[in-house]
Amino acid sequence: MRDFHKPGRSAVFAQNGMCATSHPLAAQVAIDLLKRGGTAMDAAIAGALVLGICEPQMTGIGGDCFVLFSPAGTDDIHAMNGSGKAPAAATANALRAQGHSTVPLNSPAAVTIPAAIDAFCQLSDRWGRLGLDALLEPAIRYAEDGIPVAPRVAFDWQSGADALQGAAARNYYLKGDKPFVTGELFRAPGQAEVLRKVARLGRDGFYAGDVMEDMLSTLNALGGLHTADDFANARADETRPIHGEYHDHELFEHPPNGQGATAILLLNILAQFDIAEMDPFGAERAHIEAEATKLAYDTRNRFMADPDHMSRQNYMLSMDTARNLAALIDPKRAMPSATSLSESVHKDTVYITVVDRDGMSVSLIYSIFHTFGSGIATDKYGILFQNRGAGFTLDAGHPNELAGGKRPMHTIIPGILAQKGKPIMPFGVMGGQYQSTGHARLITNLLDFGMDPQTAIDAPRSFAEKGMLAVEKGYTPDVVQQLADLGHKITMPETPIGGAQAVLMHESGVFEGASDPRKDGCALGY
Repeated sequence: MRDFHKPGRSAVFAQNGMCATSHPLAAQVAIDLLKRGGTAMDAAIAGALVLGICEPQMTGIGGDCFVLFSPAGTDDIHAMNGSGKAPAAATANALRAQGHSTVPLNSPAAVTIPAAIDAFCQLSDRWGRLGLDALLEPAIRYAEDGIPVAPRVAFDWQSGADALQGAAARNYYLKGDKPFVTGELFRAPGQAEVLRKVARLGRDGFYAGDVMEDMLSTLNALGGLHTADDFANARADETRPIHGEYHDHELFEHPPNGQGATAILLLNILAQFDIAEMDPFGAERAHIEAEATKLAYDTRNRFMADPDHMSRQNYMLSMDTARNLAALIDPKRAMPSATSLSESVHKDTVYITVVDRDGMSVSLIYSIFHTFGSGIATDKYGILFQNRGAGFTLDAGHPNELAGGKRPMHTIIPGILAQKGKPIMPFGVMGGQYQSTGHARLITNLLDFGMDPQTAIDAPRSFAEKGMLAVEKGYTPDVVQQLADLGHKITMPETPIGGAQAVLMHESGVFEGASDPRKDGCALGY
């Protein structure tokens, strides 16, 4: 139980349905859909689409998604990969010949074909009840009428606005060539029109016709190799989740090309240490987690790729691998960064989780990658493109090397925690690179230290990245000094590390929702 003398927030409890996400209006939309008889999938899709208007710097219809879900009446867990592929004509050789050592972040070369809309269409058709047009209606309404910009969104807008390039992007996503500020109305009437077409025509409203032509002409004018066939062939794929065990629970993750195997590997490394005997907010725990993160991410950077090109998934999930890596950790001294991490520092994502009265649970993550993605918006409709192609490497022969028709390694990962095979908590931790560490930290907060979900989310975070250890202000000065004495190069991040949402499904049938105060959102139930 939290100390009610101190600032904080209580968990939310309800019986009929629950949503936790990073913006209250999206959570409210999800609950409204549940009250109308929709499934958790209906509610999650509708809420996610509203998040694209609430938080356009984080996500939108030009992005990708990954979804884990458990249908009502079963303990089965399904996975939908809504991440896009590189255009068929893309090659690493061409970029290397131009002198690039990495995929340029703000260029058409970084734009893979957005696949979230196809995923939403498929999921609505198979697992929804209300119909796609009903799910799109709230986002259409908010895109037309506008949404007041929330404080955290305004903060991100200010810091990321320089990524917007060209007249279209700046006209659609700036106000008088300046970032939107808290309380100002952001409208996206062009996106409302796109969503109307999708409501009427399904996926063809996005991947064909004048919406596709708007996307294609924008990218081609900037030198993109995208074709109409690339858009026509865009498909989300249902796959099988992967999982690992920790303290009599199972962590279910999305398989590659998402980095879920990294979270499982990291938990397996931590399982070699007696984490529960450490101070949850002390230097010893933060140090061990930092060293395990370096090793797990080094493994990720070597092997993670498009599932058709990755051969070392079982190696990453093996407990023998975790034991061997754990043996490299010195409890008394920080190691140098295990390798140069392959991505830039700042990535943006939204996450939504919904459970319904029938027992269906959905864990959905939806992103355009960096702040404002590629910074490229279409001329007619203002669709902002992700830059997920920056997740490829240009290293010749690497399994994650850029190639046509291939999916890049993704940082975004939804999670579901299960106990004895029964799903008990859909959850997600936003924050780009941090997400695998965030999953592991949230699970250890819950299972090693007995925290409730809200306390586990509120707890301070640290993250080892690029030779530095980012430490939130929640750590005491003494702990920060102890970490520095262990050899960590300490930095205080400008923004808090990530954000998280979770819904714990109690055996009693009561749902417990938790939402990260690092974001603008909340948990809502009914």
